[in-house]
Amino acid sequence: MRLDDYDNDINVGEARGGGGLGGGGGGGGLLLGLLPLIGSRFGCGGIVVVLLLLAVFGGLGNLGGLLSGGGTTSAPTAQVGPSEGGSVRQICDASPQRRETCQAFSNAQNTWEQIFAKEGQRFSPPMLRFFDGSGQSGCGQAMSAMGPFYCPTDNGIYLDTEFFDELTNRFKAPGDFAQYYVIAHEFGHHIQKLLGTSDQVQRAQARGGEREGNALSVRLELQADCYAGVWAAQNRQRLDPGDVEEGMRAAQAIGDDTLQKEAQGRVVPDSFTHGTSAQRQTWLRRGMESGDPAQCDTFSGAI
Repeated sequence: MRLDDYDNDINVGEARGGGGLGGGGGGGGLLLGLLPLIGSRFGCGGIVVVLLLLAVFGGLGNLGGLLSGGGTTSAPTAQVGPSEGGSVRQICDASPQRRETCQAFSNAQNTWEQIFAKEGQRFSPPMLRFFDGSGQSGCGQAMSAMGPFYCPTDNGIYLDTEFFDELTNRFKAPGDFAQYYVIAHEFGHHIQKLLGTSDQVQRAQARGGEREGNALSVRLELQADCYAGVWAAQNRQRLDPGDVEEGMRAAQAIGDDTLQKEAQGRVVPDSFTHGTSAQRQTWLRRGMESGDPAQCDTFSGAI
């Protein structure tokens, strides 16, 4: 995928700090080894989902540094913005993967700003925070084992670029577009926050049981996949041959059924939080083919 250079006014910085496990991203992180691309289900309150997953999978040790520690108290944040941790260009150009991430983030921001403007809606951009190994988010500690995630408390997308090596080598989903899909998915969670969808789901989950909560999480994640597809469709002229296939391969690799079968040899549908491989591919493709956010209603009818 051919992307322009990033805008210098994007909100990019470093997430530094350490401490015990807090929340994660309030809508899902990407658990390496077991649940990559868990998107926006970690976070303030979202730690409950981690505990449920541990129960379902029997605490599968440290697959890919899955989890360390416990507890639900968020540690103080240590946010370092461009003015404190260097200029946007210094932060984004620290590595080739950071640069590509900034380019995808900047493009997604411009794309969604235009979509919102056409609908007469106000758009507020998220921030992008890099961390190496661990850091602090507005939802608690960020760890590499969680992968990229979105925190609704501070509207931040948190990312350790080492995840992209895992995506290529461990989950056999190589390619620049596969990486951009990850970023666009997390950006999709920010769109859900702006539209009030994630808040509605959180309230509904609080009223229901575990099974109902998981089912709502699946619909939220599939919508984020569809929004990622909408972003790609809006930039169709930038796509290279094979990009669509890269996206589909990544979506297939991180379906709940595929991950559960690989991790434990069996599938537990009631514990799904992100959808099957087929569902994730279907909704990513729907966004790509339509380019219309209105076609991403995963909350009405069957999925």
